[in-house]
Amino acid sequence: MTDATIVLDDNHEAGFGDYFALLKPRVMSLVVFTAFAGLIVAPGGIHPFLGFFAILCIAIGGGASGALNMWYDSDIDMVMKRTKSRPIPSGKVTRGEALGFGLTLSAFSVVMLYLATNWVAAALLAFTIFFYAVVYTMWLKRATPQNIVIGGASGALPPMIGWAAVTGDITLSSVLMFMLIFMWTPPHFWSLALFMNADYDKAKVPMLTVTHGKRSTRNHILVYTILLAGFAAAMFATPLAGWSYLVVAVVMNAAFLRGAVVLWRRNEEEAEADNYKAERAFFKLSLAYTFLHFMALMADKALFAYGIGGPF
Repeated sequence: MTDATIVLDDNHEAGFGDYFALLKPRVMSLVVFTAFAGLIVAPGGIHPFLGFFAILCIAIGGGASGALNMWYDSDIDMVMKRTKSRPIPSGKVTRGEALGFGLTLSAFSVVMLYLATNWVAAALLAFTIFFYAVVYTMWLKRATPQNIVIGGASGALPPMIGWAAVTGDITLSSVLMFMLIFMWTPPHFWSLALFMNADYDKAKVPMLTVTHGKRSTRNHILVYTILLAGFAAAMFATPLAGWSYLVVAVVMNAAFLRGAVVLWRRNEEEAEADNYKAERAFFKLSLAYTFLHFMALMADKALFAYGIGGPF
């Protein structure tokens, strides 16, 4: 981490909203949703109260990761347009407060998840926090253009944690849910980087667009989108996928592949001329991609329970 000067707002006393912002609520929403999906589709069942508490612990753990990320990345956040209003660079919360907040929530979430469910779920949550805060934030993000690829593991673990909270194990089904998010993460973030490249360049973050250029990034997006479609199809080898998943997987992967091909064919002059319209559309499509796939898995679980359809 490089030194950075943060001017504290002497007239502002940090409130609930400032600390909540440290938790990266937008990112946390994806964590909560995919963890909930993993918990719902897991075989067997869990008491509703324990299920709710498990999701709460996972959410707190995900938020703790965000707070630790903001603590370490405050220097980067100060110079990036989309992050300079965060609590630390805006002077609303000190780095020390963010660090203490993140560590406290980390310990609380892991211990409470262990007491409420089992050691497998707690260990996966602890590993998720460690991987995001240490492996990704402190090392990969500033060291390699593969930061998003490898670092994406932390964001892909929540459905495995939700699954383990119910079953206490790790299976092919939970691993494939992990892979669905893991392979989705690079094209999702690289499409964002195509039209936000100036921010990453200014902050000296070695995003692929900065180190290898946008042509290489477009090639990578296409390759990872093809691989992603393969893992989405592999879900049919598990007892989770039914007709709802079939419809979503076919439609969404066809649309995602088409969008990746469109990006691959574009040159930078064309992209700049229309203000990266296709890249922005692909990014928005990527937001719906994971949501719809996991919604379909939960829908199939409900249909199976009523004797409608069944695994392929």
